[in-house]
Amino acid sequence: MSQAHHSQTPTKLRPRDAAADSSTSGSRGGIQSIERAVAILEAVANDPDGITLAEVSAQLGLHNSTVFHLIKTLATLGIVEQLPGTKQYRVGSRLFMLAAGAMNENAMLTQATPILEALSRKTGEAAHLAVRSRHEIAVIARTAATGLLQLSGYTGAMRPVHCTAIGKVLMSEVPVEMLDSLLDHIDFRRFTEHTITDRPTFKKELATIREKGVAYDDCEFDEDVKCIAVPVRDFAGRCPGAIGISGPVWHMGAAATKKKMPALLEAANELSRHLGFRPGTDRS
Repeated sequence: MSQAHHSQTPTKLRPRDAAADSSTSGSRGGIQSIERAVAILEAVANDPDGITLAEVSAQLGLHNSTVFHLIKTLATLGIVEQLPGTKQYRVGSRLFMLAAGAMNENAMLTQATPILEALSRKTGEAAHLAVRSRHEIAVIARTAATGLLQLSGYTGAMRPVHCTAIGKVLMSEVPVEMLDSLLDHIDFRRFTEHTITDRPTFKKELATIREKGVAYDDCEFDEDVKCIAVPVRDFAGRCPGAIGISGPVWHMGAAATKKKMPALLEAANELSRHLGFRPGTDRS
């Protein structure tokens, strides 16, 4: 993934005296200083490597003094930050904190609902969305093969991580320094003859999943069911959830799985876009 900028370009604003910002209404009936501050923030966010005041002024058609006062205010609030030893600005940590606070399972579920339904219609298989809570996996929503949504609460919807595709995806995203402490709590219970039951083999599979970006459950949790899953990413490149499809073994052979994979990847990419992910975003 190499794209480093948003595709959206901030709206160019008409230059005005900075002194008028606090009292003049915007062109759409809003407060002009707020409109300009948002436009500045968009310009900064669109250039993650850093952007100067002069470059922001040129992009938006604003006086340097106007940009200076507004961007300094944004920096004081932690919304943007100046790169040490430079004249460049980038998005600040407080904005990420605010976005993360709004990014909970309910918000993700709301965005995911129509995506899961469409995924089931396209593939003819059950689709599911899961999140990780320490060493456990919770399925928060699933659709039947018909595309009918079935909400699943945390109670009774827990899944083992070592033998489910969604569990493997979510565990593969755990930072290496934290992985062993989480694995200490996992009971590598055998559900079928295909279940992985030891830590070294599981860690090796997680490394493969990190490299390839897809996980499989090859009749490991249920002898008659196969699953595939891929990560969902948020604005910071993290993996707050996983999307997968599952079906009976006679639906999920190698050729059929390959045919269904594009629809699964499309669904994960669509939900990731809703959560603010842009290709090229570093994982954190």
